[in-house]
Amino acid sequence: MGPRYPVAVESELFDVDPDGRPVLRVHVQPGAGLSEVVGRHGDALKVRVAAAPHGGRANEACVRLLAELFEVQTAAVGLVGGATSRSKRFVLEGIESAQVAEQLERVLSVERRPVPEHRLDRRPTGR
Repeated sequence: MGPRYPVAVESELFDVDPDGRPVLRVHVQPGAGLSEVVGRHGDALKVRVAAAPHGGRANEACVRLLAELFEVQTAAVGLVGGATSRSKRFVLEGIESAQVAEQLERVLSVERRPVPEHRLDRRPTGR
């Protein structure tokens, strides 16, 4: 099994605003083949989203992914910084900071499966 990070380490990925709501720092990679959480990027959670960055589609996809991750409604996830940047900040409504830290620990401690060798040899055909 991969390394386990204590909850205190995962709380480095978010702040708490004056109203007591967690504000998660996220590094977004748009235009990926699959929407998923991939790990850490410095002091941010790194996610890939399948949507392109045009017209706010990647931001919307990130909201949906975070809502699913933290088991809240999409309306409970709000973009509060970085609308046109890869570095974003999302406020999470209706969830305690301790729950956010526990979920981050859970998702980041899962060991990622290696990419099968036959997929490493594939090259785009340029079509």
